[in-house]
Order: sequence, then structure tokens, then C-alpha cells
Amino acid sequence: MDIPEPKPALVIRYAYLWADEHEAGSEEAQKDRPACIVMTLQGESDNVRAAVVPITHTPPNTDDDAIEIPTLIKNHLGLDDARSWVVVTEINVFNWPGPDLRPAAPNSDTAAFGYLPAGFFRTVRDRFVANIKAAKVQQVPRSE
Repeated sequence: MDIPEPKPALVIRYAYLWADEHEAGSEEAQKDRPACIVMTLQGESDNVRAAVVPITHTPPNTDDDAIEIPTLIKNHLGLDDARSWVVVTEINVFNWPGPDLRPAAPNSDTAAFGYLPAGFFRTVRDRFVANIKAAKVQQVPRSE
């Protein structure tokens, strides 16, 4: 499988572990889903750490929790037709590429769907940063 360079705004298929699953003791995700890289960090020994936010079909509890993805962007990425949201109140952080990347689609040879458009990504990033400042973001560190 082709593993792209991790860059902010890249949407990948990833075995995302929700914060509530982690708190219940799970170390493995229940399912694979699209997730967006919101930042990368230089780790020890030249490792790159990626921070991803999940994309879900479940509507958020509040407007501060997630941002709905417009249909045009979903089509651009090749995602399904159901309504989807980028959750901006939790992240998974892992060493790139890590064991939890998956092919973007059946018979696909890459983990990437593509990039969120710059304007939409700025909205996601800005809301995520605001939630960090308000101490509303839960970080789930992933084991390697």
C-alpha cells in the first residue's frame, strides 16, 4: 500500500480509537474511518508524529464539537453520500505511518482519499485550535 507523506489537510483511512473507547480500556478501534491530519510533529529519533481528527456520520452534540463536510468536498474525496462531520474535540496521535492506516477504498493501493480544500481546512484547524485553548480536546495516544 502506498503511504503518502503526512501533511495537514490530508484525509486518510485510519483505525480511529474514540476517547470513550480508550477510557473504557480498549486499545483497538471498532472500525476504520476517514480521518484528517491536523498537524504533524517531529518526534524523537526523526520519527514523525501525526495528529488526526475523525470523520463520522454521527451528528455532533453541539456545533462546537464538529463541522459538517459539504457535499462537494465529500464528492471530491470520494466519500459516501451520507452526511458527515469532522470532529474537532478529540484526536489520535501516533508515529507515522503506524499500523492503523488502511486502504482508502476496496482494491485501493493508497491510504489517502486526498486533501481538504484550503479554506475548509482552515475552518477545521481554527475550530480545533479554539477547542484546545478552551480545554475541550481529548487526546488519545496510540500504541505502536
